[in-house]
Amino acid sequence: MATSELIEALQALAHERKIDEFYLIERLEVSLAKSYERILDLEWDARVTIDRQTGHIYVYELVPVGEPDEETGEYSEFEERDVTPADVSRIAAQNAKGVIASIVREAGRQSIFEEFSGRVGDLVTGTVLQGTPDFTIIKIRDGVEAELPHYDQKRNPGERNERPSNEHYCHNQRLKVLIIDVRDPNSDAPKMRGEQARPAIVVSRTHPDLIRRLFEIEVPEIYDGMVEIKSIAREPGARSKIAVASREANLDPVGACVGPKGSRVRMVVEELRNERVDVIQWHEDPASYVANALSPAKVTNVIIDEDNHYATVVVPDDQLSLAIGKEGQNARLAARLTGWHIDIKSASFAGEPLAAGDNMLIDEDVEADDEAGLCAYVSEDGARCRNHARPGSHYCGVHADLDGE
Repeated sequence: MATSELIEALQALAHERKIDEFYLIERLEVSLAKSYERILDLEWDARVTIDRQTGHIYVYELVPVGEPDEETGEYSEFEERDVTPADVSRIAAQNAKGVIASIVREAGRQSIFEEFSGRVGDLVTGTVLQGTPDFTIIKIRDGVEAELPHYDQKRNPGERNERPSNEHYCHNQRLKVLIIDVRDPNSDAPKMRGEQARPAIVVSRTHPDLIRRLFEIEVPEIYDGMVEIKSIAREPGARSKIAVASREANLDPVGACVGPKGSRVRMVVEELRNERVDVIQWHEDPASYVANALSPAKVTNVIIDEDNHYATVVVPDDQLSLAIGKEGQNARLAARLTGWHIDIKSASFAGEPLAAGDNMLIDEDVEADDEAGLCAYVSEDGARCRNHARPGSHYCGVHADLDGE
């Protein structure tokens, strides 16, 4: 390869991969210096310079001058001795291919890191390129790819799983994904398995903020700040709950998010592959907030224990299964959404309907619970025993010794 052709090839490659050509040449000089040091069997270190105009390559041996430093034993001054071989271009061409490939790969990852490291949390649209059992490669734009990991947690418990269990992708399928990480190529942190061969950008379809970004697109009031998403609880691929509040007195936040005939929330549900999304109104009062969070179940009463951050919810008998949800999903999401530990009881289990301000966890409720056949024992932290009392006794078998007190 002629020396001028080398420069032209480097310039074309730098332009194609969007890499600074001077950075590419500098990295090539450093790499070639190590190659020539080995090829020429030099006693001292080598330095290589490439003429930016002609592409001519010069090789110098750095011969130390003077005495070494007494503490470090290193030389501070060097004399450059020209050791450029006659076939320098041929040797460079033979060694440049692998060197350039490595430099381009590292420089490309560095360029991607600088561009996207500040975009963590952004929603982007990409196209599925290919899939493997462990991750899917998504093309964000020309020259930029992202990884959507979906490792089997049983086989690889330490790996990420960012794909909902109900989703499977096809080639050229368009997806909206959330950027959750951009790997730093210069980081000293331990590398993940196969990281060098995988894209630097990591995206997710399971992150709760994906729903936040989708609602920002579909609901102008959220984008403009008139409606605020206070909290999100999600079980990817199955069901999600979001709590919204309005900053405008006359604006219904739930109606704004749902849209005319449900058009706005329907677009979010379609993008999430029919994942159910419940939009509930946030409230400053914990009891009202917990009651709203258990929607669509109707709540009779909510008793708040602020010291223990515990909410006891009483629902009609026919609403109990709806409030708990399939395999406890509705109650679990409501607890995660509100941040309160929620205990759900049916009206018949709790006894007579309680008045507002009553607390089911204190002694005044013993009589009501006795009618339901429950043990009268109350622990020091205020928690009521849930066992049934023995016949003719106020206590269960565990606490039967208290019956005579």
